[in-house]
Amino acid sequence: MSRLVVASNRVPNPRGSQPQAGGLAVALSGALRRNGGLWFGWNGQLSQTAVSRPRMDQAEGIDYATLPLSKDDYDDFYLGYSNAVIWPVFHFNLGAMSYERRYSEAYARVNDLFADALAPLVEPDDVIWVHDYHLMPMARELRERGVRQRIGFFLHIPFPDYDVLRAMPGHRRLLEDLCRYDLLGFQTENDRHAFEESASRAVGALVETSGVVRHRNRRLRTGVYPVGVDVDELADLSRRTLTAPRVRRLLDGLGERDLVVGVDRLDYSKGLEQRLRAVEALLQDYPHRRGHTVMMQIASPSRSSISEYADLRQRLEGLAGHINGSYGDLDWAPIHYLNRTFARGSLMGLYRAARVGLVTPLRDGMNLVAKEFVTSQDPDNPGVLVLSELAGAAAELEDAILVNPYDVDAIAAAINAALAMPLPERRRRHQRMMNRLRENAIDVWEKRFLDDLHWHIA
Repeated sequence: MSRLVVASNRVPNPRGSQPQAGGLAVALSGALRRNGGLWFGWNGQLSQTAVSRPRMDQAEGIDYATLPLSKDDYDDFYLGYSNAVIWPVFHFNLGAMSYERRYSEAYARVNDLFADALAPLVEPDDVIWVHDYHLMPMARELRERGVRQRIGFFLHIPFPDYDVLRAMPGHRRLLEDLCRYDLLGFQTENDRHAFEESASRAVGALVETSGVVRHRNRRLRTGVYPVGVDVDELADLSRRTLTAPRVRRLLDGLGERDLVVGVDRLDYSKGLEQRLRAVEALLQDYPHRRGHTVMMQIASPSRSSISEYADLRQRLEGLAGHINGSYGDLDWAPIHYLNRTFARGSLMGLYRAARVGLVTPLRDGMNLVAKEFVTSQDPDNPGVLVLSELAGAAAELEDAILVNPYDVDAIAAAINAALAMPLPERRRRHQRMMNRLRENAIDVWEKRFLDDLHWHIA
């Protein structure tokens, strides 16, 4: 059996005492243990200078090879080209793009450094799986170092339409880089189609058939692999944590009020300002909800050294205060806004306690919060998911109430409809969504991608 090598920007700490927080990290760990594997990437630490020799660790049958980033590379590769250029463009937000030449130079330099460190560790029968937008050049870099093993790439964020993509400096080089993989995986069919159109128009790639692209003298496959969740594990976790002290205190404080919950990273792509304004519209247009509905928005800190993120935090805190000041009462505040990170178990209990899950990103590759919310619900008395039609998850969760995330009044109407939805309809919608989530569970996603990567194109 081939050994699996996973390359990602961040690698979990094999010596850490805390359990891995995300379902994706758990899934990749499982795949590595089953196949025998190596996990390679940044360890989250900074150094004074660039380090080319990885630190080797081993835990639970997985080998780890990790590097720190220099402060300059963190600023220009991670905060710069990755998150001030690629991230906003791929989320269709050209106004947030901030490009400097040194950013693209650092992006190339770090990928070159990573390839220098990884190539000597690759064994003859390995299969390499590269993850996400930070490492798009890795296949080209590894090929230039003589690596001929199968290399797949999975993009966790959306892929933009070509007329958006071409505004990004360096986009042709990145398209050329992506064409050096054997398999490209995307979250949705729209993302795959956008890549194929962009590769055709910008670098002369030929789409031979659906899912097969020829570029110069080689062919690559493309596929759609929506990331899922571990349905049974999360359902069990939500049942157990519903009785946790922190969740019980929340429920006791709510009394008979209805809980609407949103959980996101603090990011301009998540539609948080529009979401809070929708709650304001709910209280304005549906006055019978005043005093009876509480919106809890958790916005975990993210990239606070980027000015757009710091500015967003200030705007959200001001908006939440304005709404509470305008509509709140002595014993009721309509919005509970928390700029903190909470343990996964607490979140699952919070989801289960909520009448409505509000997931309204302006653009999202998938959004696992939507799937986690559905999975966490009591099937006998489930809450209702209000979901942005611009999230990748909307392609699977058609039984959510789908909304345009820019339409504040429509979101308010959707919240009101969700709170008023009869129990039989809530049960029907929940059961259909659970069926889809089981079909595309996290282990299915991993197996489908790796099976396709093993399949060779002549």
